[in-house]
Amino acid sequence: MMNTFAKRFEKKPIGLRGTQGAVTEDDQITDAAWGSEAGFGNLVKGTHSFNVPAVPDPTAFLRMHTDDHADPNCRIKIQHGTTTLAFRYKGGVIVAVDSRATAGSYVASGTVRKVIEINPYLLGTMAGGAADCQYWETYLGMQCRLHELRNKERISVAAASKYLSNLVYSYKGMGLSMGTMICGWDKTGPAVFYVDSDGTRLKGDLFSVGSGSTFAYGVLDQGYRWDLSDEEAQELGRRSIYAAGHRDAFSGNSCNLYHVKVDGWVYLGNYDISQMHYEGPGDVPGSTGKGYGYDVRTGHRFSVAAEAVTA
Repeated sequence: MMNTFAKRFEKKPIGLRGTQGAVTEDDQITDAAWGSEAGFGNLVKGTHSFNVPAVPDPTAFLRMHTDDHADPNCRIKIQHGTTTLAFRYKGGVIVAVDSRATAGSYVASGTVRKVIEINPYLLGTMAGGAADCQYWETYLGMQCRLHELRNKERISVAAASKYLSNLVYSYKGMGLSMGTMICGWDKTGPAVFYVDSDGTRLKGDLFSVGSGSTFAYGVLDQGYRWDLSDEEAQELGRRSIYAAGHRDAFSGNSCNLYHVKVDGWVYLGNYDISQMHYEGPGDVPGSTGKGYGYDVRTGHRFSVAAEAVTA
């Protein structure tokens, strides 16, 4: 009897906080449970569980073995690279991101969709750990739908961002890496909130996150104003991502552009950054057909001295 009792409790994985139970190795979960039929509310045997490192203090372990404190002797150097931006103006919210995923000094993928479509009225951006952003913002979408069913109205952007902030704050110090913007249009108009894995939540008009954000901010600060037209706002988003993709080694490949309007978000298209450098954004209303590159802007005149000699 004692052996049976000990065997029953000898190995219990830790499940998600707030769930009824954790899945053990003996449980049988079908593929349908994690497919289109899935949902955290209809799993009979509980939700999927996380394997926690077998160390006394996960926070101290991460600080010792990663570059949490910029230790040059750390065993694991985590290098993050991306460029995401969002800004609001009188016509809605523009969300623009690059599509490059890096693993250290290697380009892991050039076709990553860094805008997470939470629901038809809310968008979230991805910066930091791709798995963290994808998982928690998808989970946020489920909670937004539950809010809608309970209250018979859409969740506000402020409430959705607050829910995500509270959620990730409960895992602070456990290794989450996430910097995101929650964007949408609600009763108050267009709204943008910045949320990161420390639980920080900021409301603002303009945010950019990632290793290329300094380049993007340079273009955004020069061209941003509240009364932009839709075409001007979309062009500002494209140019900002181009500047970051052209200058930052960890950003690039292409730009995905979204416009959040009063009746929901619209996907405007994917624009190749190399093509924008030489030819511009392509068949876009108002496009001049000229590229964004330095040679195009200067007419191939590389210096004042060369221009003087030519003259």
